[in-house]
Amino acid sequence: MTRNEDQTIKRRRRVNGDGSVYRRGDGYWVGAFDVPTTSGARKRVVVYGKTLAEAREKLSKVQQDARAGIPVPDKVWKLGPYLDYWLENFVKRNRRPATYNLYEMIARLYLKPGLGSRKLTSLTVPMVQEFLNRRLQAGDSIRKVQVMGTVLSAALTRAVREELLVRNVARLVELPQWQRGKIRPWAADEARAFLAAARPDPLYTAFVLLILYGLRRGEVLGLRWDDIDVDGGTIQIHQQLQRVRGELFLAPVRTQAGRRGVPLLDAAEQALKLRAERQAHYRIDMGSAWPESGLVFTTRTGRPIEPRNFVRSFRRICDDNQIRLIKVHHIWHTVGSLLKDLGVPARDAQTILGHTRISTTLEIYTDTDEQARRDALTRLQSLLGDAQI
Repeated sequence: MTRNEDQTIKRRRRVNGDGSVYRRGDGYWVGAFDVPTTSGARKRVVVYGKTLAEAREKLSKVQQDARAGIPVPDKVWKLGPYLDYWLENFVKRNRRPATYNLYEMIARLYLKPGLGSRKLTSLTVPMVQEFLNRRLQAGDSIRKVQVMGTVLSAALTRAVREELLVRNVARLVELPQWQRGKIRPWAADEARAFLAAARPDPLYTAFVLLILYGLRRGEVLGLRWDDIDVDGGTIQIHQQLQRVRGELFLAPVRTQAGRRGVPLLDAAEQALKLRAERQAHYRIDMGSAWPESGLVFTTRTGRPIEPRNFVRSFRRICDDNQIRLIKVHHIWHTVGSLLKDLGVPARDAQTILGHTRISTTLEIYTDTDEQARRDALTRLQSLLGDAQI
C-alpha cells in the first residue's frame, strides 16, 4: 500500500465523534476514540489490530461501552497494586482488625504472587479458575482456597463499584463444596466433670461463663467489671479481646446479634465473686504498679489474658483429668446442644448464643448424636411392636 493510499484510508475512517482507524507504518491497524473516565474527564482510548476488521471490532466495543454510559478508569490498575489500595482504604477502615489481618495475609501470600501482575481489566473467569485449581493441586485445603476466592471477589466487587470493572469474574468460578467437620460436643456429664476439675484453676470463673452462656473465648477475656450489673441481674456482652499481628486489643463483637445481655445466674455470680477476691489479692501484691484495665480476667500483674494461654489452660485441664478434649470454640456448640436437650426454643437459644442467623442455631438443633438416633428408633420399634406389625 502506497503512502497516499494509506492517508486516504486514514481520512476515510475518521468520522467526527466516531473515532478513527488508520494503519501504522509497521502494518498494524490502530483505532482511537475519546471516552469519559470515572473522574468525569475524557481520555483517548487506543486499540490495535492486525487487520482493519479486528481494529474496527475493538473500537466498536469501546464505543458501545461509552454510549452505554460505562466510563473507563483514569488509571490502568494491576491486581497487585489494587489489592494494596483496597486493603488500606476500605478493609482497614471498615472491617475488624482480625479480618484485615486475614485478608492482607491472603493477598500477600497467594493472590499477589499468583495474579498480581495481571491488569484488572484483563482478568477472566478461566484465568481465576485456573489459579484456584492450581492452589488445590498444590495441596491447599478446599476451605483455604475458598477464602482466597472470597478475598479476591471482595476486592473485585469494590472495583466494580468504582467503575473500574464491568463485572466480577471471581463470582463465576466454581470450587468443590467444603464440608465442615463433624462437631461432637460435650454431654452434660462431661461439662460437669470439666468444671469440677477446673475449680482450682485461676481461670475457673472464665470457664464457668464459657459453659453457662456459650460465650466465645474473646468475649470472656474482654469482659469488664462494668459489664456486670449485679443489681439488675445481667451481664452485657459487647466487646472481645483479640490478638492481631502481635498486639492485644479490645474490639467490638462482630455482629449486632453478638451485642447482647444475658441473665446473671447464681452460679455465675458466685464464680465472679471468687474472681473478684482473687484479683483483689493480685492488686495488693502489685500495689501502685497495678495497671487498671477494668477487665475481669487478668494475669497476676494486671495484664490481659493471652488468648493462646487460655486455650493451653483449657487443654491442660482436659489432659490432666482424662476429659475428652474438644476445641474451646466448640463450647458454644455444647451449650446449644444442651439447650436443645432441655427443650429451649431455637429463637431463645439464638439470642443467648448471639447468632446472627437462626440457621446457625438450627444446625445445632438438628445435629442429633448417635444415642439420640438410637433412642428415637428404639421408640419407633416399640410402637410398631405394640401394634404387632
